[in-house]
Amino acid sequence: MARNKYDIDEELENKFDASQFKRLLKYVGPYKGMLITAIVIMIISSALSMFMPLVMKDAMEYVEYCTKKLVTEDEATRRVIIDAVIMTVIILLCAVILRFKILLTSKVGQGVIHALRKKLFVHLQELPFSYYDDKPHGKIQVRVVNYINNLSDLLSNGIVNTITDMFSLVFIVGFMFYLNATFAIVCLLGLPILIAIIWLVKTRQRKAWQIQSNKQSNLNAYISESINGIRVTQSFVREGANTIIFNRLNEDARKAWLNAVKYNFILSPVVDNITAITTSVIYVLGVSWLLDGKTDITVGFLVAFVGYISRFWAPITTLASFYNSLMTAVSYLERIFETIDEPVLVKDKEGAVPMGEIVGKVEFKDVSFSYEDDVKVLDNINFTAEVGQSYAIVGPTGAGKTTIVNLISRFYNLDSGQILIDGVDITDVTIKSLRTQMGVMMQDSFIFAGTIMDNIRYGNMDATDEDVIRAAKTVCAHDFIMTLENGYDTEVNERGSRLSAGQRQLISFARAVLADPKILILDEATSSIDTETEILLQQGLNELLKGRTSFIIAHRLSTIKNSSCIMYVDKGKIIEMGTHDELMEIPDGMYRNLYMSQYDFLKK
Repeated sequence: MARNKYDIDEELENKFDASQFKRLLKYVGPYKGMLITAIVIMIISSALSMFMPLVMKDAMEYVEYCTKKLVTEDEATRRVIIDAVIMTVIILLCAVILRFKILLTSKVGQGVIHALRKKLFVHLQELPFSYYDDKPHGKIQVRVVNYINNLSDLLSNGIVNTITDMFSLVFIVGFMFYLNATFAIVCLLGLPILIAIIWLVKTRQRKAWQIQSNKQSNLNAYISESINGIRVTQSFVREGANTIIFNRLNEDARKAWLNAVKYNFILSPVVDNITAITTSVIYVLGVSWLLDGKTDITVGFLVAFVGYISRFWAPITTLASFYNSLMTAVSYLERIFETIDEPVLVKDKEGAVPMGEIVGKVEFKDVSFSYEDDVKVLDNINFTAEVGQSYAIVGPTGAGKTTIVNLISRFYNLDSGQILIDGVDITDVTIKSLRTQMGVMMQDSFIFAGTIMDNIRYGNMDATDEDVIRAAKTVCAHDFIMTLENGYDTEVNERGSRLSAGQRQLISFARAVLADPKILILDEATSSIDTETEILLQQGLNELLKGRTSFIIAHRLSTIKNSSCIMYVDKGKIIEMGTHDELMEIPDGMYRNLYMSQYDFLKK
């Protein structure tokens, strides 16, 4: 997938087709019984309501008969009362059925949305780092929340109403032809006009909603980025510049929405105008025939037929609204299914077996890797870390240090070569069984909303409180935790905004320690920790690293002097490898120059 940012519209890699609606309907499958029940009772309600114009016709005709002395006043009164009772019963039954239908369709709609959102979220959990490297997180979030929410009305009412209204149309047309075939044909003459307009606008409407979803996605991405970077924004007084960018994106979203929604508003006035015209024609014909007395048309008949006209165009209006919702939903469905169809590039291969208990020997054999085609980050890397060894990886920014440790945890697939743990190719074992035996502390010390106890326990949910405290003491986090208002039960905000950078790193360190890993990966684990704390932490680490294979990335070379082996990596290659003393003996060596430059800087 091409790299994206907040001001770049996303291009669909898979074009929408009707089969995606079939995919959506699969999520409706578990609720088939409720959906069928809702449809059946709505068809019954629709059929009952079809008799209301006939009942009204009957009442008015009896009043007319009474004025012409064809029936007595008592007979007419009794018949009107009976018709009124019948209409009341029909209205009450339809109201009860409507309430029951709303309950059923709401459960169906929300159930489908719940299942679809769960499917999308679970899939996002499985996607590799490369997917998140290429896409703003705000554009991912909008798919899980906003886009799926926008399908709510379509799923809750659209399907049931559409099926019900199709049956209603059959009933209405049948009653209209039963009353008068000529009037029925006149009423149907407006349909070709409506169909032609729908056909003309459908492509433009779908395109307009695609553009609108792009602009909404861009806006959401920028809002997410701005919130995450609010401290930097205020530090550099960028509020004004950011507001200008936001206003531009917000204006793009507004214009896109107005352009898209105008197509939705086209059909409603068209239907209203066609209804008014056909009703007028029926009134003109009906009244003229009524005055001529050449037919058996009565006032009651005319009122009944006009009642069917309004009922005929009501479901047409509903179907037109459903079509609008459908065109709106298309743009969201395309994005949702595009995400669900995103391939899980890093996954268990067929026949993968659980990793046995790791001892800790790690081998890189001719490993090459690139994030983008033809741009190698690692080029033919070879080394062996024996059990219990600590391997330090140093070098300039962008040399490939973090990539090496990410590949050990199999966060990315190799271009070529092999990584073996205890002689087993890591691509032959299940990812879960591999990663659960590793302790990883990333450069970004991410803290989740919740208590400090929960954050430390995140990687080992079976750990006791005593285990958590022991891990915190090992990394020298216990003392600062106990100074907080509720100790280990202190609530911290998302990303640990209430904690200092050093405190966040110590908590992340404790999290990695608690996992009791056989292989420990520390990526700039002490970069935000003060020197005094680092000295204390080093004492705990020396105990922790015993018997464990560890990989340490550090810019402070004083922290890795005692490592079993130090690798100097640059431009994707291992330039130098050896112990601290061995590398310091290399005249004009890369590691020696780096170490001496830091040493001279500290002396100053």
